Amino acid sequence: MKLITANEVLNLKGVPCPQNSAKALLKLASMDFNEILEIIIDDGEPKENVPSSIESDENYKVITLKKSEDNSWHLLVKVIQ
Repeated sequence: MKLITANEVLNLKGVPCPQNSAKALLKLASMDFNEILEIIIDDGEPKENVPSSIESDENYKVITLKKSEDNSWHLLVKVIQ
């Protein structure tokens, strides 16, 4: 299995909805094709809303979503267009 590493990390723990989705999309918009952003979000509402907001934009793809030991979630998002 190939290890996927992020080009950049965006920590959004403690940032409420919908600001976390907006900040994630702004950061992704500044990145280049094929770059990968790791986004760290809280459990609960952010875990439900941020990935779906990103997936609703055809320019990005959530490639992994994993829960960490501190109950935060780590998304790897690839810029595909």
